[in-house]
Amino acid sequence: MQFIDLKAQQERIREGLKKSYEDILSHGRYIMGPEISKLESELGSYIGSKHTLSCSSGTDALSLALMALGVGVRDAVFTTAFSFFASAETIALLGATPVFTDIDEKTYNIDSERLRERIEKTIEEGKLTPKAIVTVSLFGLAADYDEIKKIADEFDLKIIDDSAQSFGGIYKDRKACTLGDIGCTSFFPAKPLGCYGDGGAVFTEDEELFEIMKSLRVHGKGSDKYDNVRIGLNARMDTVQAGVLLEKLKIFDDELSKKQEVAKRYGDHLSKYVEVPVVANGYKSAWAQYTIKLKGLEREELLAHLKKRGIPTAVYYVTPMPLLKAFEYLQPTAKDYPVAVNASKKVMSLPMHAYLTDDDFERIFGAFDDFYKGNNG
Repeated sequence: MQFIDLKAQQERIREGLKKSYEDILSHGRYIMGPEISKLESELGSYIGSKHTLSCSSGTDALSLALMALGVGVRDAVFTTAFSFFASAETIALLGATPVFTDIDEKTYNIDSERLRERIEKTIEEGKLTPKAIVTVSLFGLAADYDEIKKIADEFDLKIIDDSAQSFGGIYKDRKACTLGDIGCTSFFPAKPLGCYGDGGAVFTEDEELFEIMKSLRVHGKGSDKYDNVRIGLNARMDTVQAGVLLEKLKIFDDELSKKQEVAKRYGDHLSKYVEVPVVANGYKSAWAQYTIKLKGLEREELLAHLKKRGIPTAVYYVTPMPLLKAFEYLQPTAKDYPVAVNASKKVMSLPMHAYLTDDDFERIFGAFDDFYKGNNG
Protein backbone atom coordinates (compact mmCIF):
# COMPACT_ATOMS: atom_id res chain seq x y z
CA MET A 1 0.00 0.00 0.00
CA GLN A 2 1.26 3.47 -0.91
CA PHE A 3 0.53 6.77 0.82
CA ILE A 4 0.30 8.33 -2.66
CA ASP A 5 0.57 5.76 -5.46
CA LEU A 6 2.63 7.48 -8.14
CA LYS A 7 3.68 4.13 -9.58
CA ALA A 8 0.11 3.04 -10.38
CA GLN A 9 -0.57 6.45 -11.87
CA GLN A 10 2.58 6.25 -13.98
CA GLU A 11 1.57 2.88 -15.41
CA ARG A 12 -1.69 4.44 -16.53
CA ILE A 13 0.03 7.21 -18.51
CA ARG A 14 3.28 5.43 -19.42
CA GLU A 15 2.73 5.39 -23.19
CA GLY A 16 1.85 9.08 -23.21
CA LEU A 17 4.94 9.87 -21.14
CA LYS A 18 7.16 7.98 -23.58
CA LYS A 19 5.75 9.97 -26.49
CA SER A 20 6.22 13.22 -24.57
CA TYR A 21 9.84 12.39 -23.71
CA GLU A 22 10.57 11.42 -27.31
CA ASP A 23 9.13 14.71 -28.57
CA ILE A 24 11.25 16.72 -26.13
CA LEU A 25 14.41 14.79 -26.98
CA SER A 26 13.71 15.41 -30.66
CA HIS A 27 13.29 19.16 -30.47
CA GLY A 28 15.93 19.58 -27.73
CA ARG A 29 14.41 22.69 -26.15
CA TYR A 30 14.79 21.61 -22.53
CA ILE A 31 14.14 25.09 -21.16
CA MET A 32 11.03 26.98 -22.32
CA GLY A 33 10.21 24.42 -25.01
CA PRO A 34 6.82 24.37 -26.77
CA GLU A 35 5.32 22.19 -24.03
CA ILE A 36 5.61 25.14 -21.63
CA SER A 37 3.24 27.43 -23.54
CA LYS A 38 0.89 24.51 -24.22
CA LEU A 39 0.76 23.65 -20.53
CA GLU A 40 0.13 27.27 -19.55
CA SER A 41 -2.74 27.45 -22.00
CA GLU A 42 -4.31 24.21 -20.78
CA LEU A 43 -3.90 25.09 -17.10
CA GLY A 44 -5.49 28.49 -17.67
CA SER A 45 -8.39 26.94 -19.55
CA TYR A 46 -8.87 24.32 -16.86
CA ILE A 47 -9.27 26.74 -13.97
CA GLY A 48 -10.61 29.72 -15.92
CA SER A 49 -7.69 32.09 -15.56
CA LYS A 50 -6.94 34.86 -18.05
CA HIS A 51 -3.18 34.75 -17.46
CA THR A 52 -1.14 31.69 -16.49
CA LEU A 53 2.61 31.46 -15.95
CA SER A 54 4.49 28.27 -15.17
CA CYS A 55 7.50 28.38 -12.88
CA SER A 56 10.07 26.22 -11.14
CA SER A 57 8.26 25.44 -7.87
CA GLY A 58 5.36 26.35 -5.63
CA THR A 59 7.80 28.30 -3.49
CA ASP A 60 8.92 30.37 -6.47
CA ALA A 61 5.27 30.90 -7.39
CA LEU A 62 4.75 32.57 -4.02
CA SER A 63 7.95 34.58 -4.43
CA LEU A 64 6.88 35.81 -7.87
CA ALA A 65 3.49 36.86 -6.50
CA LEU A 66 4.93 38.70 -3.50
CA MET A 67 7.59 40.43 -5.59
CA ALA A 68 5.04 41.49 -8.21
CA LEU A 69 3.00 43.14 -5.46
CA GLY A 70 6.07 45.04 -4.26
CA VAL A 71 6.25 43.38 -0.85
CA GLY A 72 9.37 44.36 1.07
CA VAL A 73 10.94 45.69 4.25
CA ARG A 74 8.53 46.95 6.95
CA ASP A 75 5.55 45.40 5.20
CA ALA A 76 3.24 43.04 7.05
CA VAL A 77 1.91 40.01 5.19
CA PHE A 78 -0.77 38.02 7.02
CA THR A 79 -0.85 34.26 6.73
CA THR A 80 -1.87 31.10 8.53
CA ALA A 81 -0.03 29.60 11.47
CA PHE A 82 -0.61 26.09 10.13
CA SER A 83 0.99 25.32 6.79
CA PHE A 84 4.23 24.32 5.10
CA PHE A 85 7.17 26.63 5.77
CA ALA A 86 7.23 28.13 2.26
CA SER A 87 3.98 30.02 2.90
CA ALA A 88 5.84 32.30 5.31
CA GLU A 89 9.46 31.75 4.31
CA THR A 90 8.93 33.60 1.04
CA ILE A 91 7.56 36.60 2.94
CA ALA A 92 10.59 36.77 5.21
CA LEU A 93 13.04 36.33 2.33
CA LEU A 94 11.83 39.64 0.90
CA GLY A 95 12.45 41.42 4.20
CA ALA A 96 8.77 41.64 5.04
CA THR A 97 7.25 40.35 8.27
CA PRO A 98 4.91 37.35 8.30
CA VAL A 99 2.07 38.00 10.73
CA PHE A 100 0.62 34.66 11.71
CA THR A 101 -3.06 34.01 12.30
CA ASP A 102 -4.66 31.08 14.09
CA ILE A 103 -6.88 28.64 12.21
CA ASP A 104 -10.43 27.36 12.08
CA GLU A 105 -10.68 24.17 14.12
CA LYS A 106 -12.72 22.31 11.47
CA THR A 107 -11.06 23.28 8.18
CA TYR A 108 -7.53 24.08 9.47
CA ASN A 109 -7.58 27.15 7.22
CA ILE A 110 -7.02 30.71 8.35
CA ASP A 111 -9.70 31.98 10.74
CA SER A 112 -11.19 35.15 9.25
CA GLU A 113 -12.26 36.61 12.61
CA ARG A 114 -8.76 36.19 14.01
CA LEU A 115 -7.34 37.58 10.76
CA ARG A 116 -9.25 40.80 11.27
CA GLU A 117 -7.94 41.02 14.84
CA ARG A 118 -4.34 40.57 13.67
CA ILE A 119 -4.69 43.27 11.02
CA GLU A 120 -6.25 45.73 13.45
CA LYS A 121 -3.55 45.04 16.03
CA THR A 122 -0.80 45.54 13.45
CA ILE A 123 -2.28 48.88 12.39
CA GLU A 124 -2.64 49.95 16.03
CA GLU A 125 1.01 49.12 16.77
CA GLY A 126 2.11 51.21 13.80
CA LYS A 127 5.43 49.47 13.17
CA LEU A 128 4.50 47.68 9.94
CA THR A 129 2.47 48.52 6.87
CA PRO A 130 -0.20 45.91 6.09
CA LYS A 131 0.33 44.84 2.49
CA ALA A 132 -1.19 41.47 1.63
CA ILE A 133 -2.80 38.25 2.82
CA VAL A 134 -1.37 34.86 1.85
CA THR A 135 -4.23 32.45 2.30
CA VAL A 136 -3.54 28.73 2.28
CA SER A 137 -6.15 26.22 1.15
CA LEU A 138 -4.90 23.36 3.28
CA PHE A 139 -5.16 19.63 2.54
CA GLY A 140 -7.11 20.39 -0.66
CA LEU A 141 -9.93 22.52 0.81
CA ALA A 142 -10.32 26.21 -0.05
CA ALA A 143 -10.26 28.84 2.66
CA ASP A 144 -13.33 31.06 3.27
CA TYR A 145 -12.58 33.54 0.51
CA ASP A 146 -15.80 35.55 0.73
CA GLU A 147 -14.98 36.62 4.27
CA ILE A 148 -11.29 37.07 3.50
CA LYS A 149 -12.14 39.26 0.50
CA LYS A 150 -14.35 41.49 2.65
CA ILE A 151 -11.48 41.97 5.08
CA ALA A 152 -8.96 42.56 2.29
CA ASP A 153 -11.16 45.20 0.69
CA GLU A 154 -11.77 46.91 4.03
CA PHE A 155 -8.05 47.26 4.71
CA ASP A 156 -6.92 47.67 1.07
CA LEU A 157 -4.90 44.46 1.04
CA LYS A 158 -4.04 42.18 -1.86
CA ILE A 159 -4.80 38.45 -1.66
CA ILE A 160 -2.37 35.74 -2.72
CA ASP A 161 -4.32 32.51 -3.10
CA ASP A 162 -1.83 29.83 -2.01
CA SER A 163 -3.43 26.76 -3.53
CA ALA A 164 -0.32 24.58 -3.49
CA GLN A 165 -2.42 21.78 -2.00
CA SER A 166 -5.76 22.50 -3.63
CA PHE A 167 -5.36 22.67 -7.42
CA GLY A 168 -8.62 21.19 -8.71
CA GLY A 169 -10.59 22.21 -5.65
CA ILE A 170 -13.69 24.37 -5.93
CA TYR A 171 -15.09 27.24 -3.86
CA LYS A 172 -18.61 28.31 -4.78
CA ASP A 173 -18.28 27.55 -8.52
CA ARG A 174 -14.79 29.03 -8.70
CA LYS A 175 -11.69 26.91 -8.94
CA ALA A 176 -8.70 27.15 -6.63
CA CYS A 177 -5.99 29.53 -7.87
CA THR A 178 -8.63 32.03 -9.09
CA LEU A 179 -9.74 33.24 -5.67
CA GLY A 180 -7.29 36.09 -5.06
CA ASP A 181 -5.41 38.80 -6.93
CA ILE A 182 -2.78 36.17 -7.72
CA GLY A 183 -3.17 32.42 -7.41
CA CYS A 184 -0.24 30.11 -6.79
CA THR A 185 0.12 26.36 -6.94
CA SER A 186 2.77 23.65 -6.67
CA PHE A 187 3.37 20.65 -8.89
CA PHE A 188 5.60 18.82 -6.42
CA PRO A 189 5.10 15.08 -7.10
CA ALA A 190 2.82 14.51 -4.08
CA LYS A 191 0.45 17.37 -4.94
CA PRO A 192 -2.99 16.77 -6.54
CA LEU A 193 -1.43 17.52 -9.93
CA GLY A 194 2.24 16.70 -9.63
CA CYS A 195 5.21 16.45 -11.98
CA TYR A 196 8.37 14.35 -11.57
CA GLY A 197 10.43 17.05 -9.92
CA ASP A 198 9.69 20.60 -8.83
CA GLY A 199 7.25 22.84 -10.61
CA GLY A 200 4.62 25.50 -9.98
CA ALA A 201 2.43 28.14 -11.57
CA VAL A 202 0.89 31.55 -10.96
CA PHE A 203 -2.49 32.78 -12.21
CA THR A 204 -4.02 36.24 -12.41
CA GLU A 205 -6.64 38.32 -14.19
CA ASP A 206 -4.40 41.41 -13.92
CA GLU A 207 -2.34 41.90 -17.09
CA GLU A 208 0.14 44.27 -15.42
CA LEU A 209 0.86 41.80 -12.61
CA PHE A 210 1.22 39.03 -15.17
CA GLU A 211 3.79 40.97 -17.19
CA ILE A 212 5.77 41.77 -14.05
CA MET A 213 5.81 38.12 -12.99
CA LYS A 214 6.76 37.06 -16.52
CA SER A 215 9.76 39.39 -16.28
CA LEU A 216 10.63 38.29 -12.74
CA ARG A 217 10.58 34.62 -13.77
CA VAL A 218 13.67 35.15 -15.98
CA HIS A 219 16.01 37.40 -14.01
CA GLY A 220 13.81 40.47 -14.36
CA LYS A 221 14.27 40.60 -18.12
CA GLY A 222 12.85 43.26 -20.40
CA SER A 223 12.90 43.00 -24.19
CA ASP A 224 15.51 40.22 -24.11
CA LYS A 225 17.55 38.23 -21.58
CA TYR A 226 20.30 40.87 -21.49
CA ASP A 227 17.86 43.71 -20.87
CA ASN A 228 17.31 43.34 -17.13
CA VAL A 229 14.79 45.90 -15.92
CA ARG A 230 14.27 44.62 -12.36
CA ILE A 231 15.80 42.20 -9.87
CA GLY A 232 14.26 38.82 -10.53
CA LEU A 233 14.66 35.08 -10.18
CA ASN A 234 15.67 32.09 -12.25
CA ALA A 235 12.26 30.48 -11.90
CA ARG A 236 11.51 28.77 -15.20
CA MET A 237 9.88 25.34 -15.35
CA ASP A 238 11.88 22.84 -17.38
CA THR A 239 10.25 21.39 -20.46
CA VAL A 240 10.30 17.77 -19.25
CA GLN A 241 8.12 18.67 -16.26
CA ALA A 242 5.65 20.43 -18.54
CA GLY A 243 5.46 17.29 -20.65
CA VAL A 244 4.69 15.18 -17.59
CA LEU A 245 1.98 17.58 -16.42
CA LEU A 246 0.30 17.62 -19.82
CA GLU A 247 -0.10 13.84 -19.61
CA LYS A 248 -1.33 13.93 -16.02
CA LEU A 249 -3.82 16.68 -16.78
CA LYS A 250 -5.58 14.29 -19.19
CA ILE A 251 -6.59 11.99 -16.30
CA PHE A 252 -6.81 14.63 -13.57
CA ASP A 253 -10.60 14.97 -13.39
CA ASP A 254 -11.06 11.22 -13.32
CA GLU A 255 -8.58 10.94 -10.44
CA LEU A 256 -10.35 13.76 -8.59
CA SER A 257 -13.65 11.96 -8.95
CA LYS A 258 -12.21 8.73 -7.59
CA LYS A 259 -10.67 10.62 -4.65
CA GLN A 260 -14.12 11.95 -3.74
CA GLU A 261 -15.24 8.32 -3.47
CA VAL A 262 -12.21 7.47 -1.35
CA ALA A 263 -12.98 10.35 1.02
CA LYS A 264 -16.59 9.22 1.37
CA ARG A 265 -15.56 5.67 2.23
CA TYR A 266 -13.14 6.97 4.83
CA GLY A 267 -15.70 9.30 6.36
CA ASP A 268 -18.45 6.67 6.51
CA HIS A 269 -16.26 4.24 8.44
CA LEU A 270 -13.92 6.38 10.52
CA SER A 271 -16.29 9.07 11.82
CA LYS A 272 -17.21 6.88 14.79
CA TYR A 273 -13.61 6.97 16.01
CA VAL A 274 -12.11 10.31 14.90
CA GLU A 275 -12.99 13.74 13.51
CA VAL A 276 -13.06 13.39 9.74
CA PRO A 277 -12.65 16.27 7.27
CA VAL A 278 -15.55 18.68 6.87
CA VAL A 279 -16.42 19.81 3.34
CA ALA A 280 -19.23 22.37 3.43
CA ASN A 281 -21.81 22.93 0.70
CA GLY A 282 -20.32 24.86 -2.20
CA TYR A 283 -16.85 23.42 -1.64
CA LYS A 284 -15.04 20.57 -3.36
CA SER A 285 -11.76 19.37 -1.93
CA ALA A 286 -8.84 18.32 -4.14
CA TRP A 287 -7.86 15.90 -1.35
CA ALA A 288 -4.14 16.56 -1.33
CA GLN A 289 -4.27 14.69 1.97
CA TYR A 290 -6.97 12.93 3.95
CA THR A 291 -6.38 14.36 7.40
CA ILE A 292 -8.20 13.18 10.50
CA LYS A 293 -8.09 14.66 14.00
CA LEU A 294 -7.98 12.37 16.99
CA LYS A 295 -10.18 13.02 19.99
CA GLY A 296 -7.38 12.35 22.45
CA LEU A 297 -3.60 12.19 22.47
CA GLU A 298 -3.29 8.65 21.16
CA ARG A 299 -1.53 9.63 17.93
CA GLU A 300 1.84 7.98 18.54
CA GLU A 301 0.18 4.70 19.55
CA LEU A 302 -2.12 4.77 16.52
CA LEU A 303 0.72 5.62 14.14
CA ALA A 304 2.73 2.70 15.49
CA HIS A 305 -0.26 0.38 15.22
CA LEU A 306 -0.91 1.33 11.60
CA LYS A 307 2.76 1.01 10.71
CA LYS A 308 2.76 -2.52 12.15
CA ARG A 309 -0.19 -3.31 9.87
CA GLY A 310 1.70 -1.98 6.83
CA ILE A 311 -0.38 1.19 6.49
CA PRO A 312 1.61 4.35 5.64
CA THR A 313 0.72 7.61 7.40
CA ALA A 314 2.04 11.16 7.72
CA VAL A 315 1.72 14.06 10.15
CA TYR A 316 1.30 17.59 8.79
CA TYR A 317 2.45 19.67 10.72
CA VAL A 318 4.14 18.74 14.00
CA THR A 319 4.93 22.38 14.85
CA PRO A 320 2.85 25.45 13.94
CA MET A 321 4.90 27.77 11.72
CA PRO A 322 5.35 30.69 14.13
CA LEU A 323 6.82 28.31 16.71
CA LEU A 324 9.57 27.05 14.41
CA LYS A 325 13.11 28.09 15.27
CA ALA A 326 13.41 30.15 12.08
CA PHE A 327 10.78 32.57 13.40
CA GLU A 328 12.12 32.96 16.94
CA TYR A 329 12.98 36.56 16.09
CA LEU A 330 9.26 37.36 15.99
CA GLN A 331 8.97 36.29 19.65
CA PRO A 332 5.79 34.24 19.17
CA THR A 333 4.05 32.38 21.99
CA ALA A 334 1.98 29.21 21.80
CA LYS A 335 -0.96 30.91 23.55
CA ASP A 336 -1.43 33.11 20.48
CA TYR A 337 -2.24 30.05 18.33
CA PRO A 338 -4.21 27.62 20.51
CA VAL A 339 -6.14 25.97 17.66
CA ALA A 340 -3.02 25.39 15.55
CA VAL A 341 -1.15 24.02 18.56
CA ASN A 342 -3.98 21.61 19.34
CA ALA A 343 -4.16 20.48 15.71
CA SER A 344 -0.41 19.89 15.60
CA LYS A 345 -0.82 17.37 18.42
CA LYS A 346 -3.87 15.54 17.08
CA VAL A 347 -3.94 15.47 13.28
CA MET A 348 -2.60 12.72 11.04
CA SER A 349 -3.07 11.82 7.40
CA LEU A 350 -3.99 8.53 5.76
CA PRO A 351 -3.30 7.16 2.25
CA MET A 352 -5.17 9.25 -0.32
CA HIS A 353 -5.08 8.59 -4.04
CA ALA A 354 -7.24 7.29 -6.85
CA TYR A 355 -5.77 3.79 -6.82
CA LEU A 356 -6.72 2.49 -3.39
CA THR A 357 -8.30 -0.96 -3.64
CA ASP A 358 -11.02 -2.72 -1.67
CA ASP A 359 -8.28 -4.78 -0.01
CA ASP A 360 -6.54 -1.55 1.04
CA PHE A 361 -9.72 -0.23 2.64
CA GLU A 362 -10.34 -3.54 4.37
CA ARG A 363 -6.86 -3.44 5.89
CA ILE A 364 -7.15 0.22 6.97
CA PHE A 365 -10.62 -0.12 8.46
CA GLY A 366 -9.72 -3.38 10.17
CA ALA A 367 -6.72 -1.74 11.77
CA PHE A 368 -8.84 1.14 13.09
CA ASP A 369 -11.50 -1.24 14.35
CA ASP A 370 -8.89 -3.29 16.22
CA PHE A 371 -7.18 -0.24 17.70
CA TYR A 372 -10.29 1.43 19.03
CA LYS A 373 -11.79 -1.82 20.25
CA GLY A 374 -8.61 -2.68 22.11
CA ASN A 375 -7.35 -5.44 19.79
CA ASN A 376 -3.92 -3.93 19.20
CA GLY A 377 -1.99 -7.12 18.61
